[in-house]
Amino acid sequence: MIRLFVPHDLSAGARLDLDEGQSRYLAAVMRQAVGDEVAVFNGRDGEWRARVAAVGKRAVALDAEERTRPQSEGPDLDLIVALVKRARLETIVEKAAELGARRVRPVITERTNADHTRIDRLQAIAVEASEQTGRLDVPQVVEPVKLPRMLADWEAGRRLLFCDEAGDAKPVLAAVGEPGPWAILIGPEGGFSPTEREILRALPYATAATLGPRILRADTAAISALTLWQAAIGDWRS
Repeated sequence: MIRLFVPHDLSAGARLDLDEGQSRYLAAVMRQAVGDEVAVFNGRDGEWRARVAAVGKRAVALDAEERTRPQSEGPDLDLIVALVKRARLETIVEKAAELGARRVRPVITERTNADHTRIDRLQAIAVEASEQTGRLDVPQVVEPVKLPRMLADWEAGRRLLFCDEAGDAKPVLAAVGEPGPWAILIGPEGGFSPTEREILRALPYATAATLGPRILRADTAAISALTLWQAAIGDWRS
């Protein structure tokens, strides 16, 4: 069944007027007609079965009928990733959504090879990935900040796993501890600078971890770290 993320509150009988993009997708691409069923979710009210109520040239309306899954959330996990080239960053956001990250936070480091990105584009990718993977929420993609600013504003109680290619760190499976709020930090393809590495290793809430004997590209590193974290203390254990 087609799944759509919608901003509307969901309840029995609620009318859902879709935006132009979703309307075009349902009517022109998927050829949905009045009476067809789709699944909808909003990140708050669980997943609902809805029925196509009206199809116009630029607008499609749905009627929510019955909740099929209660709302649930995955682990409280942020993926913090240094800005990289557009195509690789888009892959990282897509895979972060598939692998259960709650937020994606781009960061600017000393060796970052980009200084801006289109957050609206990345958020749309996160929405599409969430629709396809069956999750009931969508990871938030936030505006990039510089690494010192991010660390200065660090949330109390959140652990940080930073992937360090220096070679003397523990493997991820040995580095993570108890479940709880965590963040994974992936550096730029040039690696962290010596100053950044020194600052990160001195943080009381941070743990350095290695992703193995090979140097990985940023997108590969992000996917690998998320996978290992989920297997160790995330919702893959259940």
